[in-house]
Amino acid sequence: MRAVVQRVSQASVTVGDEVVGAIGQGLLILLGIGVGDSEAEARLLAEKTANLRIFADEEGRFNRSLLDIGGEALVVSQFTLYADTRRGRRPSFSDAAPPEIAAPLVDVFAGELRRLGVAVSTGRFGAMMRVALVNDGPVTILLDSAIFREPRNQH
Repeated sequence: MRAVVQRVSQASVTVGDEVVGAIGQGLLILLGIGVGDSEAEARLLAEKTANLRIFADEEGRFNRSLLDIGGEALVVSQFTLYADTRRGRRPSFSDAAPPEIAAPLVDVFAGELRRLGVAVSTGRFGAMMRVALVNDGPVTILLDSAIFREPRNQH
């Protein structure tokens, strides 16, 4: 499971002419579900995201989390995070989970954020979406659940 987490002052997602999700200060989370991902990984990544200290404290340091600031989250599914560009010029998406697996895991991720106390808006799974955001910082973090399974490098 991969997430591109962007600190935003506002963000929205539109399908057709309808705004289906919008937030103020918080995190825009582009979420990709890979083959073999699980509910446990969705919960772990949601907990990591909600507690990621990427908001400034009074001294301007990254010491506050989404939960600390009472921020919101906009979760947008994005299978293209699993693009494999090693061969040719057209990306392969064979490492992305099929929709019948991915959609419920996106819901688990969003549900876990809600359980933790985050106000969550979402895009519409499988739809062509237009995402608008004002990146704050900019601060953009890439999270991949695969790294949580590996031992930490001792450098």
